[in-house]
Amino acid sequence: MPSLDLFANGLLSLRPRHLASLTDVIEWCSKLTGGFAEPYTFGRRAVRYLRQHGGEYDLIHDNQSLSYGMLELQDMGLPLVTTVHHPITSDLRIALKAARNWYERLLIRRWHSFLNMQKKVIKQLRHVVTVSDCSRQDIARDFGLQPAGIGLVHNGIDTGVFRPLPGVTRNPLRLMATCSADAPLKGLRYLLLAYARLLQHRPGLELLVVSKPRPGGKTEKLVQHLGIADKVRFVSGITTQQMVQYYAEAAIAVVPSVYEGFGLPAGEAMACGVPVVSSNGGALPEVVGDAGVIVPARSVDALAQAIDALLGDPTRRAELGARGRQRILDEFCWDVCAGQMVAYYRQVLADADG
Repeated sequence: MPSLDLFANGLLSLRPRHLASLTDVIEWCSKLTGGFAEPYTFGRRAVRYLRQHGGEYDLIHDNQSLSYGMLELQDMGLPLVTTVHHPITSDLRIALKAARNWYERLLIRRWHSFLNMQKKVIKQLRHVVTVSDCSRQDIARDFGLQPAGIGLVHNGIDTGVFRPLPGVTRNPLRLMATCSADAPLKGLRYLLLAYARLLQHRPGLELLVVSKPRPGGKTEKLVQHLGIADKVRFVSGITTQQMVQYYAEAAIAVVPSVYEGFGLPAGEAMACGVPVVSSNGGALPEVVGDAGVIVPARSVDALAQAIDALLGDPTRRAELGARGRQRILDEFCWDVCAGQMVAYYRQVLADADG
């Protein structure tokens, strides 16, 4: 099979390296201008580069910049694919709902002003692909597209890296979560409230959160208010292998997100053979399926009850862990998802030749 030469971009690779989360990006940009101009400026840089080097690539893959520059590349005749993981309109709605005052809402709207450009651009792109059916429906609704015109290729999970570690003993009283601590979208607030409730009759229960709360931020204040600062352990700056080790030691992985366009933390935990309790936020039910416990997003009661029931049932935990690993191998491993993306690329190239 002939190889493909790809030019691909990702906004995450363009942000300053010391920024750990979307929350940090928002804060950093707000201090400068109140806006996030990177999608637009990346498009200008991409056009400048590809005017000279576009002939060296078979296909251009845009990772959700949705910038005016992408329309220029398309007009230049370069085969272009755009991945939209989920519409950032969802982030905007959730952030506005969590804002404490008018000034925060003003900054949030200012930062998300790039959405005006994205809404115009996406309607003119010929090849848009997303990572879940939930995202496909949400993109179509918020951006005025037809769902049938949006391709679907799930995110892939490296099941060779995220895997069970048979030699590691699980701690039957440890919960684990991986999420941006201060991003309302990720729902850590609801897990902390559920955990505080569970501690009342499970005083030895541990919670390990792979994240770094902002000093003085909402998460830090909530932990102090609940009186669980000495119970919750936050870790950050760890290697992937250390993350896999933590999954191997955990009894349950919890994904409390309000919304996910896909849900990599759920998929990675499942690939590691950890039983998962997940919210039904966004695409999470598509990833978890019947291989985990799904509860309504934002429901502290349902989350606490599901975790408590699973902690008391080691047999079910083992069954869900094995079922979750198999589900990822069957549907979301790199071999499956990369094969689907290559097939999509080749169809785009065939359309361009035709």
